[in-house]
Amino acid sequence: MASGRQRLMKGLGLAVVGLSIAGCGSDYVVLHPAGPVAQSELHLIVLSTVIVGVVILLVWVLWAYVLLRFRDIPGNQAPYLPNWRHHRVLEILVFALPVVALIAIGIPTVRKTYALDHVPSHHPLVIDVTSLDYKWVFEYPRQHIATVNYFYMPVGRPVLFQLTANSPLTAFWVPNLGGMEYAMPNRVLPLWLEATRHGVFLGRNSNFNGIDFWRMTFEAHAVSELDFHAWVHRIQVTKPPMTHRDWRRLLHRSVTAPAAFSGYPANTFPERATQFTVKGLHYIPTREP
Repeated sequence: MASGRQRLMKGLGLAVVGLSIAGCGSDYVVLHPAGPVAQSELHLIVLSTVIVGVVILLVWVLWAYVLLRFRDIPGNQAPYLPNWRHHRVLEILVFALPVVALIAIGIPTVRKTYALDHVPSHHPLVIDVTSLDYKWVFEYPRQHIATVNYFYMPVGRPVLFQLTANSPLTAFWVPNLGGMEYAMPNRVLPLWLEATRHGVFLGRNSNFNGIDFWRMTFEAHAVSELDFHAWVHRIQVTKPPMTHRDWRRLLHRSVTAPAAFSGYPANTFPERATQFTVKGLHYIPTREP
């Protein structure tokens, strides 16, 4: 019996360890941030995990203590107090500890949330993002180029994504760079991100919008400033402009291969943002004068 119980406990221990380290490799992108927004969010995840882990450990310790101290066995000397009504210190601790835990999580969360509400630059790269079924269109209003299912961004320069949708509600998410933001029809919502290292990062739609939503992915290429300008120039001189026919084809409900255009029709994105919540910026025109 003892050996069987030992094997069971060993198996449970291995299972717990396996679950605790599962997904911690380089493919688990949330734990491998490549920008200041994602780094701040990772700090909050770690902080919350540590605090919740302490609470869970405390509950387990108390649970084990009660089981061992007050178990019904012959000779148990634990006091039996059938008329016990309250214990002032214990009652204060029961209510105070959760409040302390919530404050310890809440204060850093609020501070970082408000800090990330400000774009750390008055001259970010602006990319207009339109969600379609089942594809993403990225338009660069200042460079006047457009891409489908991929985009380039300079390392070390904040990027302001202005998100809208010509499809059901979706969610724009590049886990290596930061949290998600919704892309909503008839709205333009802002999200700023920044890359601090070179790389190609996978982005996705994290909100169900149809049968092929899982294939609605894109690539974010973080390159040097010189490589970014060289890429823009290459698109401008080698790719044809997007026509209204191309746009209508993109509106069809289908999965589309990556593509690039040296221009695009002016009416494919709203002229002025609504529900604009990112602070620290004056209005950024979406078209060059």
